[in-house]
Amino acid sequence: MLLDSIEDWEEAGPASPTDVERCHTPEYVAHIRSVDEPTWLDGDTIASETTFEAALLAAGVAIAAAEQGGLALIRPPGHHALPHAAMGFCVFNNIAIAARLMQAEHGIGRVAIVDWDVHHGNGTQAIFWDDPTVLFVSLHEWPFYPGTGGPNEQADTTINIPLSAGSGDEEYERAFEHVVEPAVRAFEPELVLVSAGFDAHRDDPLASMTLTEDGFRELARRSAALAPRYAAVLEGGYNLSTLPRLVAAALEGFG
Repeated sequence: MLLDSIEDWEEAGPASPTDVERCHTPEYVAHIRSVDEPTWLDGDTIASETTFEAALLAAGVAIAAAEQGGLALIRPPGHHALPHAAMGFCVFNNIAIAARLMQAEHGIGRVAIVDWDVHHGNGTQAIFWDDPTVLFVSLHEWPFYPGTGGPNEQADTTINIPLSAGSGDEEYERAFEHVVEPAVRAFEPELVLVSAGFDAHRDDPLASMTLTEDGFRELARRSAALAPRYAAVLEGGYNLSTLPRLVAAALEGFG
């Protein structure tokens, strides 16, 4: 349904295990590779004999988007995936894998990751917590799943912006203007990667935010203006009837 609504798209190949192991432990990657029957990786995340292939493909499309300046339309999502474990529908941390590859193979020094999924990107935060070359900025409903990203959870290159349930276009734009944009511009990234979750929409069934199509268009526009290069990776978004319109609005904003 989502691809049917988009005229210009292309496929990409899988990431390699080496790409994935820049962000995840070899033991964890081997565990996902070994799954040969339906297995619960955590309380929300099920895996089967095709999960390793699907997760490599998702990470590979995220890499291609970062290389080409596109939006990766992928499942499974990634921003909850920890270095050693799956979490919250996420198997491999797609955006983190893309960021590491751009640094390792394309000479990118400083990367900013802006996450406007309705949930805190705890996995991305964990991967880059001590890394001065990657700025992680997350806007998310709080208190909410996964329980991290509160107002006191900050670091030199981690900025969490917890927003109250019911927040919408005005609150997100205010947060961008007063926190996100000054922080990212001060960091001077060569590349901005966006964890583009659409589950903060007012009609999404899994959260309580009130963003509109115009709100997502504006978030995308503001994100794209933060660095010379940008790309985005699909995270959440669980209303299948609204998701195509929201992705289309974001694509308009990214330009």
